[in-house]
Amino acid sequence: MENPEIVVRLTPDEALVLSDWLERVQMTDLGRLVDDAAVWAPLHRIAGTLDKSLPQIYAADYAERLEAARRRLRPAEDDDSGDHQVTDA
Repeated sequence: MENPEIVVRLTPDEALVLSDWLERVQMTDLGRLVDDAAVWAPLHRIAGTLDKSLPQIYAADYAERLEAARRRLRPAEDDDSGDHQVTDA
């Protein structure tokens, strides 16, 4: 029997960076990026779930927290492989 839902696990840093990116993407002309109207439902669901799960997006120091998360997620400068592995949490 198939599992009716897919579960994606993100670290707090990954969730914060993804939430910010989704917010910025939703505020732009998505017609160029999202070429299938069916994609809107999961995009909104993911964005809404992240918003509810990340109280720090409302913190006064949000910009600093976001930049710190981005720094931690960026590959080391000496890592030019381009491979970014996703680890199972």
